[in-house]
Amino acid sequence: MSDTQNRIKDILSNNKVVLFMKGDPTFPMCGFSAKAVAILKEVGADFHSINVLEDEEIRQGIKEYGNWPTIPQLYVNDELVGGSDIMMEMYESGELKQSLGK
Repeated sequence: MSDTQNRIKDILSNNKVVLFMKGDPTFPMCGFSAKAVAILKEVGADFHSINVLEDEEIRQGIKEYGNWPTIPQLYVNDELVGGSDIMMEMYESGELKQSLGK
């Protein structure tokens, strides 16, 4: 496993809910990241965010780690949930709130 993959694994093992995004929750740098943050805030999730724009290795590495080509990516308990579209579907069905233990 590469150093980048190990860094990602450490981030995920130390945080229950992690959003890999462009920008940060106070200043998302793309519409999809803004949508993801809004959904998580709406359900009252306590989450850790990683700005992939600040680290090219993480930006590419997270795509390989979860075999998911786009950003944002939401992980809950070390498992990839998906991007903002999947998050919206899960939010609307109530499944996201349930998976977050809210």
